[in-house]
Amino acid sequence: MDLRDFQQLIDKMYSHKDRERGSAGTFLWMMEEIGELAQAIGEGSDRQTKAAEFADVMAWLVTLANVEGVDLSEALHAKYGQGCPGCGKMVCTCDAKP
Repeated sequence: MDLRDFQQLIDKMYSHKDRERGSAGTFLWMMEEIGELAQAIGEGSDRQTKAAEFADVMAWLVTLANVEGVDLSEALHAKYGQGCPGCGKMVCTCDAKP
């Protein structure tokens, strides 16, 4: 499944709840999932546990994008499709974070 398919799948499953919750509530849920991922990484959890937490974070990120009307595939292509936003190269040569 590609990113656009995943974003559409999440929208079909949860959009009725997500729109009611709104951006602020959705952002808080996403931050809770990021905290769970940080805990799993920090505790050295097994790969399966970390994978599940990564999946949860991704699901909440696409949920927030859906609520905000952002197509993540388009946004990623626009920002990174031609290379690093800082130096413009496909393999970043920036001295610092762009």
